[in-house]
Amino acid sequence: MSDLSKSRQKAEQAFLKTQSQSLARNRILTENEGIEAARNEKTNRLRELRKAKEAAGLAAATQSQGDL
Repeated sequence: MSDLSKSRQKAEQAFLKTQSQSLARNRILTENEGIEAARNEKTNRLRELRKAKEAAGLAAATQSQGDL
């Protein structure tokens, strides 16, 4: 009976270790997904700002050429 309890304890410890590693990995992956989403949002926002600035510069250049 004592050996069975030791085997069970070892199995439970191994399971808990695996479960802890899995939870830690999932937490890290979730954090990384959040970081990636924030990076993508910032990149898209900056891209849109750059496009708007370029369009404004093109419109200003076109208008100044029309004034000549």
